Amino acid sequence: MPPVGYARLREQLNLGTLPVTRPAIVRPVTRIEAMADELSIPARSAPGDGLIEQILFALKHEGTDLAQLAAICAHLPGGDLFAALRAQPTGGYLRKLCYLWERFTGQRLDDLPPEVGGTAYPLFDPQKYLTAPGTRDPRWRIDFNGLGDFDHCPTVRRTPEIQQCLARDPLGDAMEYLKSFAPTQLERVLGWAYLSETRSSYALEGEAPGGNKAEAFAELLRHAHAPHELTEEYLTGLQNVVMPNAFSREASFRTRQNYLANSVPGAAGVTYVPPPQDEVLPLMQSIDRLANGKLGTAVPPLVRATLVSFGFVFVHPFLDGNGRLSRFLAHYTLCQSGALPNGHILPLSIAMKRHEAEYLAALTSFSRAARELWNVTWIDGDEFQFEFRGHPAIYRYWDATDSVRFMYRMADETLRHDLHGEVEFLTAYDATIRAVDERFDVPGSTLSKLIRMAWSNGCTVSQNRRKQFEGVVQPEVFDFIESSLREFRNHSGTAGQA
Repeated sequence: MPPVGYARLREQLNLGTLPVTRPAIVRPVTRIEAMADELSIPARSAPGDGLIEQILFALKHEGTDLAQLAAICAHLPGGDLFAALRAQPTGGYLRKLCYLWERFTGQRLDDLPPEVGGTAYPLFDPQKYLTAPGTRDPRWRIDFNGLGDFDHCPTVRRTPEIQQCLARDPLGDAMEYLKSFAPTQLERVLGWAYLSETRSSYALEGEAPGGNKAEAFAELLRHAHAPHELTEEYLTGLQNVVMPNAFSREASFRTRQNYLANSVPGAAGVTYVPPPQDEVLPLMQSIDRLANGKLGTAVPPLVRATLVSFGFVFVHPFLDGNGRLSRFLAHYTLCQSGALPNGHILPLSIAMKRHEAEYLAALTSFSRAARELWNVTWIDGDEFQFEFRGHPAIYRYWDATDSVRFMYRMADETLRHDLHGEVEFLTAYDATIRAVDERFDVPGSTLSKLIRMAWSNGCTVSQNRRKQFEGVVQPEVFDFIESSLREFRNHSGTAGQA
């Protein structure tokens, strides 16, 4: 059955955009039905063949897809819009289209009919999308209420899953939980959080950070609360910090095309091609404005952190270091928003590493489709020729719904699994240290190792560990450590992890 709306126009005009997430398709149904993977349209509700009819249908029934609309407007003559305005000067969807046409083409519809106007409409329906406070265009009486600006504006659809996310406050829950600790205990928990975030962020890049690398990244995290606006200069400085190899440090955003590749040789191994270098600066300036709160602070902090972090990694403004910087920017955005008190951190990368396949799926849901719009020719060695066949709007306007849902889940899990688990371990550790010291004489460093090993092994000292330490620890100490940890575990109802 034939598609209509965005899907039809994408195919008909060869737009060079990503596939429509939920295309509208004419089906033998009696009413418009929203299915999981399509919008089923009865034949009597389908629009006519005209370009404007198809666009207005899409705006009304499929929502505001800026990437498709930016590409479509290049094919839409201004005279056709002017004629449509004469026939329907107060139409809300038509005024939306005219407003977008002027923004995307840089042209202006002059000598408008005096009747043009009417009720003001938001560009994004707040019932369907997560939105920001609107800025009204007085000419068309359309409120721009997107999560960004025209240089970079991701969308978050109000799916049932997103509504459930927005009803929770994992950051607030984490802060309330940490408030209950004495200063010394809080210091230990936060020390673990910084170390764990550093290790996990590097592990997601397939690296184990050495002492200098780990300390440099942890120091960045500790300064995420310091008032400092994101700029090209500041981000370049951060890139230099996380890249200890002087040959990998950069002096500015990239000025040539980069790419990501797997182990497959040649063009087939290129898995993602970021936007052309000429697009990098305007994209990054818009992402900086979002991170700096210049576009309003009404967007939930965790949503804003997701848009900044994922937006950064999709742009890939540097030749190296983008992945760990993108995760740092999530923390930076949360800290700058005031969602986390000074010195506090929620180590999201721990859960992201544990769910690495889902993290990669959230990234590749965009990157794989974008790769299809590039012709890549292998020349020699690491040299490739890149030809972009798509519309640059795909990098400006992307669907962040799944990314936001993923980040909320990671925040929840980091709090309830990792943060709670570390606190339980520290409590069990302290109690076991005291109990052993009252009864036995065991060197402190040895006792500390045994407790950590046992806790991470289900409260059991393995036979190998017993043999390793049998020369310095009495056999009954091993049993006592196990019984002490198990007693705590049974009392708390959960098993901890070191």
